[in-house]
Amino acid sequence: MSRSIRLWTAAAGMVAACAVGLTLGVRTSDGTEGAAFGKKVRSYILSHPEIIEEAAERLRIAPYRTAIETPFTGAEAGNPKGDVTLVAFTDYNCPYCRASSPEIDRLIANDPRLRVVWREMPVLGPGSDAAAAAALAAARQGRYYAFHRALFAGGHPDTDGIAAAAKTAGLIPASLVAGAKAPEVQAEIRTNMELARAMQITATPFFVIGNRTFEGAIGYDRLAAAVAAARNERD
Repeated sequence: MSRSIRLWTAAAGMVAACAVGLTLGVRTSDGTEGAAFGKKVRSYILSHPEIIEEAAERLRIAPYRTAIETPFTGAEAGNPKGDVTLVAFTDYNCPYCRASSPEIDRLIANDPRLRVVWREMPVLGPGSDAAAAAALAAARQGRYYAFHRALFAGGHPDTDGIAAAAKTAGLIPASLVAGAKAPEVQAEIRTNMELARAMQITATPFFVIGNRTFEGAIGYDRLAAAVAAARNERD
């Protein structure tokens, strides 16, 4: 069974259970049995099937929200007390992540209430592992965002690319090589991969914004709209 079918099935079951509960347990003010109200609920659901998708997204995110929104120290940018958190699972070898990076930079620059948390998800080979570990080593030195931007803006994230990004970010390349081996760094990568498996994330980039998830390269307008929608849900 595919991921989408599983999520939709779970959400449909949840909504159906709520509808059944309403049907059995609710009476209207004039004493009419709750069955009539239950029919209205069912009719509404059938007329607005998008609520099933919304329920599926909430089910997917809710158990892991605290974990994914709690960053590895330093692996975040924007307003640390922002009212909306954008979580981005990325891989430095991913061209779509590279394409999305300046869009996120623009969003951070234009939205003073936004917080962005990055989760390193190296799924494209050993080079990805090394780049992810180097980025987290940069985070431990308080230079994650500068290194992150430099690595995406540079060439291939191989040894030379990592060294060049380190220099651009004001870091000593050798310090990242050593820092990448730190137990905390390796534990963070394992944690991110476990979260990705639990949430059935199979590719990068993957974004969580409020109660919605997004896959693939996303332009500025769509990102901004998703942040605005998440903000409206909080109000």
